[in-house]
Amino acid sequence: MEWIEANGASLRYELSGGGRETLVMVHEVGGCIESWDDALPAFQPHFRVLRYDQRGFGLSEKTRAITMDGIVADLAALLGALGIAGPVHLAGCAMGAAISLAFAGRHPGRAGRIVAASPATWANANPDIARKRIEETERGGVRAVEPASLSASYPEHMRALDRARFERFRRRWLGNDPEAMAAILRMSSSPAFDLSADLARIGAPTLIIGCTHDGIRTPAMVAKVAAQIPGAKYVEAESGHFMAVETPGLFGELAVPFLRGGSASE
Repeated sequence: MEWIEANGASLRYELSGGGRETLVMVHEVGGCIESWDDALPAFQPHFRVLRYDQRGFGLSEKTRAITMDGIVADLAALLGALGIAGPVHLAGCAMGAAISLAFAGRHPGRAGRIVAASPATWANANPDIARKRIEETERGGVRAVEPASLSASYPEHMRALDRARFERFRRRWLGNDPEAMAAILRMSSSPAFDLSADLARIGAPTLIIGCTHDGIRTPAMVAKVAAQIPGAKYVEAESGHFMAVETPGLFGELAVPFLRGGSASE
């Protein structure tokens, strides 16, 4: 893994795989390159895979201010710094899915195919609850909000499938910088957070996945996202909010055929 400066930030990244086409894997809130470890092997034979830590997370440069404009600009600058000029495929879960869709809407000529599971494309949190969670994160750190956050995003049903996988995720999640976590929560819970205009501009083939055990972005909410994207396919899967972490094999089964030009069922 390497670091590179892009858009005024030091970003950790990794390029792997042997395909001719590039796939960018975009991690969730509180995630990092390692969020994709278990899903990665299914993609590497077919794509050159770019994983990176977003500004504020993992081992990339930390920040106290996060906006979707800045996140998308970071990704565009990273691709430029790495000399990746052509269209790229995008895959993401949760906020990573929203970032993928925002990038495709703002850079239509640079998006190949998109797989987005549980995309967070508009604010849905109760403002009072969101404000309380942000304050608790700033005051007590990430551990202070861990039980409430993960109970909805990574419920017991999903934890029971692979207890060790959940514990790895939880311990890594606890290592996040509280200020960066609070910043992205502030962005995503603001009434102004709405990517509807970006969704309407997407022209790339898009697969949207709703996850039946997602307590944050329910399948009904995710289906509404798919309806805003011209020609998007929508499917439901037995997984949770962080699909690529919780059910990496299932994510690969749905995503790889679609990204290679087939359908989600092939």
